[in-house]
Amino acid sequence: MAEKVMGITCGRKNSNSEVLLKEALMYCEEAGADVTMINLKDYHIESCTGCTSCTRGMAQGKNVGCVLDQKDDKKKIMEVMLAQDAVIFSAPTYDLMPNAEYLMFGQRSLSYETSFLETIGAIEHKDRIAGLICAGGSTRAWQSMALEAMQATMFTTDMKVVDMILATRVPGRAQCLLDDKLMARARKMGENIMKAIDTPPEERGWLGDKDMGWCPNCHSNALVLGEPQWDGLHYPVECQVCGAGGNLEQTEDGRWKFVIQEDGYLKDRTTVAGRAKHLEEIGHTEGGFYADRKKLELVNQRLETYKNKQFKGI
Repeated sequence: MAEKVMGITCGRKNSNSEVLLKEALMYCEEAGADVTMINLKDYHIESCTGCTSCTRGMAQGKNVGCVLDQKDDKKKIMEVMLAQDAVIFSAPTYDLMPNAEYLMFGQRSLSYETSFLETIGAIEHKDRIAGLICAGGSTRAWQSMALEAMQATMFTTDMKVVDMILATRVPGRAQCLLDDKLMARARKMGENIMKAIDTPPEERGWLGDKDMGWCPNCHSNALVLGEPQWDGLHYPVECQVCGAGGNLEQTEDGRWKFVIQEDGYLKDRTTVAGRAKHLEEIGHTEGGFYADRKKLELVNQRLETYKNKQFKGI
């Protein structure tokens, strides 16, 4: 049976993010993959209501789905996406981040949190891989949270990112076609995706540009000072994306690198086990609130002040 590869984009038709995605998918198709591609602009996706009913249900061992499942196309897309061996996502960069269509789609995936659903026995595990593409008109300085934001939407559906491309300085429609090196890099992503599919899951690793990013675990460029987590665990420095913990160390040539400490992978968001720990946190924090009737009553009493307060609008 042919490997299944899907492309999901959300940029302008026939422009940079879509063209780069198609170049990668064309390699996959030539290599024998069964390829599917969609542009989110052709679908209706509602924004998450923030009701948290999906996570509260999973914390209680139930798969309740999303309250918006019957109102838009998210579920239809997810049923196809989660059956793939690999997915390549491609988005334009707006204001340092991927565009709103992509973020709205990605943030709706919480009700499909595969590690949570696997933990409660609602679904069986499936190994999936992903490639990420972001394209923008400026340098990385003006796309500094683009790939990192896309990475942050991979955890919920257990996508192991094996390659990423940040296409810079392509402000014009389909301008990427003038950059032979960039187009070749997009095709290389297709090759890397097929290579990863043909590699046993336990042996899959990073296939993108060598030494990309600060983090040796997820290759993001985002580090933050650590702070005590809900269970007291604390690292001096953390990867903002995957959550790996460690510290900065200076090399012999005077450069700095992020070194993950021995227990720094305990809450690694790129693993099922690491994300399952987050389910414990949700159960601890949300459960402690919703299960306490006195707290709920007190909140409802105090909320009246704010429900009744009105300001002029426009």
